[in-house]
Amino acid sequence: MRWAPAHAGRLRSGERLVFALVFTLMATFVVAITVAAARPPRSFLVAGSAAGASEQRISGGAVGSSGTGQSGQGGKQQADGPVGQVNGPPPLASTRLDAHLSAALRKVLNSNGGRLAVGVVDKTTGSLATSHSNRQFRSAGVVTADILAALLYQHQQSGTALTARQADRAVAMVADGNDAASRRMWRAVGGARGLASANRALKLRHTIPGADGNWALTRTTVSDELQLLTDLTSPQSPLAAPARAYELGLMAGPAAGQHWGAYAAGTGRTGYAIKNGSLAYPQLWVVNSIGVVDNDGHVLLIAVLTSDNATQAAGIALASAAAAAAAQVVTHADG
Repeated sequence: MRWAPAHAGRLRSGERLVFALVFTLMATFVVAITVAAARPPRSFLVAGSAAGASEQRISGGAVGSSGTGQSGQGGKQQADGPVGQVNGPPPLASTRLDAHLSAALRKVLNSNGGRLAVGVVDKTTGSLATSHSNRQFRSAGVVTADILAALLYQHQQSGTALTARQADRAVAMVADGNDAASRRMWRAVGGARGLASANRALKLRHTIPGADGNWALTRTTVSDELQLLTDLTSPQSPLAAPARAYELGLMAGPAAGQHWGAYAAGTGRTGYAIKNGSLAYPQLWVVNSIGVVDNDGHVLLIAVLTSDNATQAAGIALASAAAAAAAQVVTHADG
């Protein structure tokens, strides 16, 4: 065996400099590729944050494809930029704003009929207005946002990631409103018991999961839906930043057929994370909408729950008018 001299492998100073530069370039390239692979291909920026928004990423399968579902679709996503956390002052309850909202909603109900509860938080100013915030409604498709948040929380607690199949189903459930995917994700989260357990951590205290696998018949309230939206947008959330960004990305950019409900509270064409749902139960329609929208620089969390609508179209009109009225009340709180 031949031993190498003690100086073997050592480089002159000039050679070491060249090697260091080449190594740095290679490392930078590898890091860039890794980050690009981890970024969700579709996401959006929640604008108007008082403290700004920071990009977050989560890996877990492709995001995309289109489709419809009876229980309500969230819509295909349109890429507008990165999803970030929404900072801002905590919501401040206001009896005055609640009274203004109730007055505005009376006009909406006179025009549309149905049964209604609404809540809106202006994350930019901290203003809050609600009407019948603890009245329970059947959730229809909006519960899928809760199902995904619960599953992400479970994986976070166990230190695991969504499987590729779960990631595909998350897209189909939240972005496309696919009922078959929703049923499978309901089972993945552990059904009613698993959802209820996760909701305790997420602080959804008034949501009652549907029995016997009837996920769309889960009962919920405006206060719980606003809490869920807060869980998805606040750095103080039980959900880690990548999980929040991932779910908001799936809710981003509703397709043309979903431009209603919380969407009506926004302005412009970007800055939306919406989950709509509708269900004929038993004959009259349940039509609900939740979302994060940008209204002239105000980041709004909106929840609209309706029932007893004669038709789906009537419910959509009611949810849209209610969301627009709520946005007007809270963004003009000082006016």
